[in-house]
Amino acid sequence: MNFIKFLGTAGARFVVIKQLRASGGIFFSLSGTNLLVDPGPGCLVKSIKSRPSIDPLKIDGIFLSHKHIDHSGDINIMIEAITNGGFQKKGTLFVPQDALEEKSSVVFIYLRDFLEKVEILQEKKKYLLKNITLEIPVRHIHRVETYGFKIKFDNTFISYIPDTKYFENLIDSYKGSNIVIINTVLYEKKEELDHLSLPEAEEIIKNINPQKAILTHFGMTMLKNKIWEKTKEISERTGVEIISAKDGMTLNF
Repeated sequence: MNFIKFLGTAGARFVVIKQLRASGGIFFSLSGTNLLVDPGPGCLVKSIKSRPSIDPLKIDGIFLSHKHIDHSGDINIMIEAITNGGFQKKGTLFVPQDALEEKSSVVFIYLRDFLEKVEILQEKKKYLLKNITLEIPVRHIHRVETYGFKIKFDNTFISYIPDTKYFENLIDSYKGSNIVIINTVLYEKKEELDHLSLPEAEEIIKNINPQKAILTHFGMTMLKNKIWEKTKEISERTGVEIISAKDGMTLNF
């Protein structure tokens, strides 16, 4: 079965620190390939306690969009877990260059040898992981090096748009997506913050026009304004089915 499971939907520091939403990242199981995306704090616990549980040994790769702690907090323990403590050399880590640099690395050096491969992310490059291809459309505008992806499987394109400031080429970069997952931290736009707001997410959805859009990675203002009550209204305006992700939510294909 092909599915996406949301191990956490927290975005922004206070939602993560208070664990008002979990911060475990997203698990993709597509075409017999298992990819873990942005394993933030609590990812290992959420994986094992998931129903059905996610066996880390069956994870084929880890994708880190950027090095901020809400996305990378559990990356080292997950590398340990997928490689059976380093006794099974396996798995691919997809990671921005600056997440590996000596002074600001979030990936322990000794763990890198546990992995079968470490792929440095670059825009407009494609990467193969077993039966799926990850395309990196563009570098995002964020305080650190950040990338999203488009996955193609069974003639379906699934896009993940992580943290970014809205910019002109963003929509064109993810055009052609059948399903789009958007990190939407802010309820209203704040020019000084490199995060997408709900009006900007709506603009992206309207112009990409996917079959389905999932909003996740919520900041405090999104929770206070009960985003889960707003999606029907936005769906009617855009003509696209829009889902507000919940912790533990599974989307089956």
